Amino acid sequence: MFIRSADQQLFEETTKRFLESECPLTKVRELAGSEAGYETAFWRQGAQLGWISLVVPEQAGGGSVSGRGVRDLALVAYQFGLHAAPGPLLGSNVVAAALGRWGTELQQSGTLSELIGGETIGAWALAEAPPNDSLGQVHLRASETASGFCLDGTKSPVEAGMDAGWFLVTARHESGLSQFLVPRDAPGLLVSSRHSLDLTRRFARLEFNQTPIPRSSLVGGVGTAGPAVAWLIDLAATMQMAEMCGAMRWAFDTTLEWVLNRYSFGRPLASYQAIKHRFADMKMWLEASLAITGEAADAVDRDAPNRSELVSAGKFYLGRYGPELMQECVQMHGGIGVTFDHDLHLFLRRVVINVPLFGTPGQHAVRLTDILEARAAS
Repeated sequence: MFIRSADQQLFEETTKRFLESECPLTKVRELAGSEAGYETAFWRQGAQLGWISLVVPEQAGGGSVSGRGVRDLALVAYQFGLHAAPGPLLGSNVVAAALGRWGTELQQSGTLSELIGGETIGAWALAEAPPNDSLGQVHLRASETASGFCLDGTKSPVEAGMDAGWFLVTARHESGLSQFLVPRDAPGLLVSSRHSLDLTRRFARLEFNQTPIPRSSLVGGVGTAGPAVAWLIDLAATMQMAEMCGAMRWAFDTTLEWVLNRYSFGRPLASYQAIKHRFADMKMWLEASLAITGEAADAVDRDAPNRSELVSAGKFYLGRYGPELMQECVQMHGGIGVTFDHDLHLFLRRVVINVPLFGTPGQHAVRLTDILEARAAS
């Protein structure tokens, strides 16, 4: 995705070895039928490696390997995709990033500290079900009361929602977007499981029925969370892109090895010209995906003026060619590629599920068009 420093190379290699040792694909399959899909001890060990502190400012208790937290986190997400690793990486990091930047001292010393240490799980409750499922659209209402606020509405799907101890809830106040840190046991909050195509991740539906929350749960100012939400969307989408790149890399390398060793009519499959052309296309899609993901991660890290433009361009490109590369790899494997026993479907599921989350390719195309038109008009 980008040139690694020596510290980043060591950090990525450490993460890679840890995932290979503690969560190989055989373990991923074993955990697929479990309630959480991952082990608590595994997650706490990962947190000790620094997985949740990378995008948290140092003054809030965080810190990154290279001083470029988003880029470092993209390396972790890439390895998660490369190993089809389970765990609430995205949700916990988004919540930690929000608390580290806009949270109160109490939120940072309490919940944020627990997130960084892997003692609790965070989940971002942003998405809503149709017809309120456009990118960044928020319908859940936050009304002020004498003692704080009252939340009313539904959020779905919420990744890691079944395991989360805390939710970062994005709601619409009469003065604008606001964000709240809500505990799982908040009165009037109903958390229910949603079926997922991805065997390694769990999603939930949150129903807020006049849920009362104190004013101290507010993350940032009332009605002023619009820019924060936009940055968090870009952070989440960048993590997804890095994860998709890892899964695409695994599928490409595995399929290339297969066609080099699989013989048909006395010749390796890789020797046929039509196969070579298809691999050339896949290689181009993969390298372009890695390049745009690296640029997006750098832009989010620097909060560059073209941040959202690069993220939407990347999510559109990977959303278009990521599934196509994965399906090509399935076809290259022939009949074995569509069996449950082959590991390819674990990576295919990861890519396919990531495509619509935090904005479909079509929604990001619209967002990109709006950005370019606004720039032309100005």
